Amino acid sequence: MRKLQPKDHLKPQNLKGISNEQIEPHFEAHYKGYVTKFNEIQEKLADPNFAPRDKANQNYSEYRELKVEETFNYMGVVLHELYFGSLISGGKGEPSPELKKKIEEDFGSFDACLQELKAAAMAFRGWAILGLDPFSGSLVVNGLDAHNLYNLTGLIPLIVIDTYEHAYYVDYKNKRPPYLEAFFNNLNWEVVNERFAKAMKACEALKDFIG
Repeated sequence: MRKLQPKDHLKPQNLKGISNEQIEPHFEAHYKGYVTKFNEIQEKLADPNFAPRDKANQNYSEYRELKVEETFNYMGVVLHELYFGSLISGGKGEPSPELKKKIEEDFGSFDACLQELKAAAMAFRGWAILGLDPFSGSLVVNGLDAHNLYNLTGLIPLIVIDTYEHAYYVDYKNKRPPYLEAFFNNLNWEVVNERFAKAMKACEALKDFIG
């Protein structure tokens, strides 16, 4: 896997209810920290003397540890990029007719979908995700306690909410509900709509693969 470069253009500014002081360490320390560690792991994996493959072991081995932390740091990068990339000051747009119809089909109503997503954002320690499951073709809500824990295989994320305390502690201390309110007030639905359209195309393309 190639090395990564941080995507500085995704850094949001002047959000409503999420201060620049909150964004600064979140983006510069947490997100970029995952980029840095992922690249360090790639360097070590590229050196066969550092983690010899013939010493690989399920109880403990340098190779196993690197591969586990590779998933943690890589997903830390990806999820943060999806999170930051969907935020814009004051929010923008609304769900497309196609997305709204799909939400109503799979959740009963738009409000029911939001309630489910907010419940996951309160229940899980790391992330709440609204995504498209390519196996069922349905929109589902998923929650993660860590970047690489409880992932649904193949889930295509549409809305990603960071629920770690580092995402809101500067502004709200340990109070998550007002942060979630601020998140939705800054959500760029145009980005979400674009993700949904691409996800539906991907789901259609995968039909033959899934069977």
